[in-house]
Amino acid sequence: MSSTAPEDQEPQPRRRLPREERHRQLMDVAWRLVREEGTEALTLGRLAEQAGVTKPVVYDHFGTRAGLLAALYRDFDARQNALMDSALQAGEPTLAGRAGVIASAYVDCVLAQGREIPGVIAALASSPELEQVRRDCEAAFMDKCRAVLSPFAGPGAIAPAGLRAMLGAAEALSAAAANGELTAGEAQAELTETIVAMVARTRG
Repeated sequence: MSSTAPEDQEPQPRRRLPREERHRQLMDVAWRLVREEGTEALTLGRLAEQAGVTKPVVYDHFGTRAGLLAALYRDFDARQNALMDSALQAGEPTLAGRAGVIASAYVDCVLAQGREIPGVIAALASSPELEQVRRDCEAAFMDKCRAVLSPFAGPGAIAPAGLRAMLGAAEALSAAAANGELTAGEAQAELTETIVAMVARTRG
């Protein structure tokens, strides 16, 4: 009797994913690694191991660890923007309504990423290039908020300093909600009031 194994029992070749699907898979695995092991453990080699791919595949998508960290932050930023855009379409076209949408989208997105995003944000400060990625995303977020809130502003318009203060409040309140110092509702309510007060100051 032949001992040759039937062809259908031979190991099957690993299915190659389309580039976009592979990128999404790698991002999801990277977020899980940060959540379970912390940002310090996130290397391209570790990501390849956990994703079940070769190192060249990961290097092809991100180039360097810095490239991976930048991609994670941009991914977080894109989710935040998508959440905000969706809520703006459904929300009340009032100052309180728009401020509430901005506050909820910011806090909810930080909470959705749990303990992952603070580690990624901290890692962005490790180099000027990564810090620039964060600054660019922050500038785009503040520009979006200015556009959303400007119809309710007075002749003084919304100053950059006010937007920067709003962003600082958003970061601090979201962090407090993430570590349990505040509830999500408390953080959102306080941020909403901060935004409304910022716009009200433009009316004199």
